[in-house]
Amino acid sequence: MRRPPWVPEGMDLDRPAAARVYDYYLGGSHNFAADREMARKAIKMWPDLPHIMRANRAFLRRSVTFLAEQGFTRFLDIGSGIPTFGAVHEVAREIQPDSRVVYVDKDPVAVAHSRLLLQDDPLSTVVDADLTNPADLLARPEVAELLGAGEPVALLLVAVLHFVTDEQDPEDIMRTLRAALPPGSALAICHASLEGRPDQAETHQDLYNRTPTPLTMRSVERITGFFDGFELVEPGVVYLPQWRPDEPTAVGEHPERMVGLAGVGLLT
Repeated sequence: MRRPPWVPEGMDLDRPAAARVYDYYLGGSHNFAADREMARKAIKMWPDLPHIMRANRAFLRRSVTFLAEQGFTRFLDIGSGIPTFGAVHEVAREIQPDSRVVYVDKDPVAVAHSRLLLQDDPLSTVVDADLTNPADLLARPEVAELLGAGEPVALLLVAVLHFVTDEQDPEDIMRTLRAALPPGSALAICHASLEGRPDQAETHQDLYNRTPTPLTMRSVERITGFFDGFELVEPGVVYLPQWRPDEPTAVGEHPERMVGLAGVGLLT
């Protein structure tokens, strides 16, 4: 297979990666045979998966829109993946044209392609760093500059914390990130939950456990706990379609089928 120009040398394309599988679910083209094979297996077990991933992306759009409307112009998107289908800078600048965005990911393909896409954008930058090493992430010059200006920052953790295992202590990671945020900052999270489809949780987690990015689905109590130190905005932590839908009919009769829980909080 011919290697595309946005794929780093030495990248193993025969093993699926979460960022590229996610891109496939969204209908993107930045994925390979191994990613598509894993995605098809997952969809066969759980046909709603593409809809769930698109609900994640829709929450990202709605939460960024909300935060930009509140005056936020600085965004830190950790676990940003491959920036297709309405990236943060595109959504934010529809409301705040001078919005600055720092994208952070540890997937080499996601980082390489993001840098290629944003090379002519002076207000956006891409950092290769790992959420599970927050001290290193926060020390990166691009991140330190964004946080060091003293202006409120919107921290986005969309569909990424469920790739942090319990052994990696996500609560401690959140404490470290929260302590680094300037006053008036905000936090947006969406996270795979156990409540919506408990019958599917074990098989889906088992599938991801065969990849470099195992998945840990958590309870509503654990996910709400990640907002410790933040004041949740209405409607609190809810199923993805229920968080400030564009219109009431967008929620549907069974929002729990989207399994992900989402919320936005303001730093107290």
